[in-house]
Amino acid sequence: QVHLVESGGGLVQAGDSLTLSCAASGRTFDNIVMAWFRQAPGKEREIVAIIGWNDGGTWYDDSAKGRFTISRETAKNTMYLQMSSLTPEDTAIYYCAANSGGGIMYYSYDNWGQGTQVTVSS
Repeated sequence: QVHLVESGGGLVQAGDSLTLSCAASGRTFDNIVMAWFRQAPGKEREIVAIIGWNDGGTWYDDSAKGRFTISRETAKNTMYLQMSSLTPEDTAIYYCAANSGGGIMYYSYDNWGQGTQVTVSS
């Protein structure tokens, strides 16, 4: 099991930037895939971005391309999501997740953080 703890959420204005962090612990991280998901009220949890822990390869949902950057710092066992040009549509609870196989659907992941709220005002 991987224990995940998100931080960095908050209330920002449209156009602002925000960086989320996800601290991981609990097992070796070889060959794991980590991801950021988000869930807005009344909506299903959706993928934002994915990163391979070993090679750092990344994938982004169209909603994140060009605005968000996913990264990891292996020495600190921490993953990040740098978000810029935020809009009210980005308002959601953001979750980090991990598994051994990747994937874009939330049910593919078996390790989750508690989530961090991001609210973007217009």
